[in-house]
Amino acid sequence: MDLIELPPNVKGDKISEETKILISSLPSDADGQGKKLCKYQGCWYYHNTLQGVLNFQRGFQPQETDIILASFPKSGTTWLKALAVALLERSKNRSSDDHHPLLSDNPHGIVPFLEIDMYIESSSPDLTKFSSLPRLFSTHMPLHTMQETLKNSPCKIVYICRNMKDTLISWWFFVCAIHKIELKRSILDSIYESFCSGAIYYGPFWDHVLSYWRGSLEDPKHVLFMRYEEMKAEPHDQIKRLTDFLECPFTKEEEESGLVEEVLELCSLSNLKSLEVNKTEKVNNVEHKNYFRKGEVGDWKNYLTPEMEKKIDMIVQEKLQGSNLKF
Repeated sequence: MDLIELPPNVKGDKISEETKILISSLPSDADGQGKKLCKYQGCWYYHNTLQGVLNFQRGFQPQETDIILASFPKSGTTWLKALAVALLERSKNRSSDDHHPLLSDNPHGIVPFLEIDMYIESSSPDLTKFSSLPRLFSTHMPLHTMQETLKNSPCKIVYICRNMKDTLISWWFFVCAIHKIELKRSILDSIYESFCSGAIYYGPFWDHVLSYWRGSLEDPKHVLFMRYEEMKAEPHDQIKRLTDFLECPFTKEEEESGLVEEVLELCSLSNLKSLEVNKTEKVNNVEHKNYFRKGEVGDWKNYLTPEMEKKIDMIVQEKLQGSNLKF
């Protein structure tokens, strides 16, 4: 197995003694890159990420208008963030405006992760830069991890889900890219085994997806479940579905003026990839360019063997049985 350490978060190594004691009592494992994981409330975390989760649970104070963009890693997170920013920004800036935030910063710099960025060091971070409403945050935490903190809050959660096989391949490319190493088959095999066992960062994949699927069925006004594949196939319909959920629907005038197409073009992978800020800058020690690859549906077919495909399909079918959720 090729052992690879993910790059340390710029701020993420302050683990309290209390958290170290907790970690010692939790189930432990290692992911496909050999990095230590611990299982908290049914989800696998790196130790520094768990500290951020705990800080979030202790300290986050939701506001009624908050919007949280959620996802399993490598499931279309960057695209969802870009779309949300463009949709909420459109009352102030057309996508052609030179000072549009997406032209000067990466979506991950504009919409920070709660547990990886904001609460990684403290349960009471400085939130003054989020003075304008609605506040826009993101997370990879499963829904049940946030529910106690968000209890009785009317804030909205948008979850983007992607086929497990494409998510796996995207994770493989991402891991190799951020470490500037060869795209080895042995690394793919290790990540594949981790995905199948469930012991992957923020895994198990199926439990993560199901937490938001069930949440969307139980509380559709506050949890929107979106599929990456549907967003690629029906971008106009899906973006309008998103604006309706966020209560900022396109007006007839906006639609007639071509604003829907303008937003989709601004947030397209090809456009974001071509921006200077996404060619040269970094966020959390990760080069912006590594967040943009192909974005294709079904790219897994170029890399997974029939045996790997069959095993994943069997696992997913078994784990999602009875949920009415299908891939």
